[in-house]
Amino acid sequence: MSTFGGTPTNGFVGAFLTPLVGLATGATGDTNRKTFTVGATQFPYGSFINAAISFVLLAGALYFLVVLPINKLHERLAPHHDVQAPKRDCPECLSPVPAQARRCASCTVPLPAVPAQAGEITQRAG
Repeated sequence: MSTFGGTPTNGFVGAFLTPLVGLATGATGDTNRKTFTVGATQFPYGSFINAAISFVLLAGALYFLVVLPINKLHERLAPHHDVQAPKRDCPECLSPVPAQARRCASCTVPLPAVPAQAGEITQRAG
């Protein structure tokens, strides 16, 4: 069996990227087998470096090859239009409220009625 794992990503990381990390840090040999010992316990930090690099490569590939194209397709087929209702200021607390509101959401003061514009039909329940 190969020393670089079973997936092409693990093979690429083990064969090319881990030795480059070893060169950058001044280590020689296979950094996949590097460990440090605390007490009687060995910590294989080389395996962790390989796994972290593999994870970053796979996450980047998935993001650029799957997520970005799906988001662009979704935006093209169903664009989001942010329509804002007209606003006015509350005379009591000066916070913005929708123009058709009857009461301020912040201070609960009743607001004066807005005169109906031409072509607008107002309905009241009751």
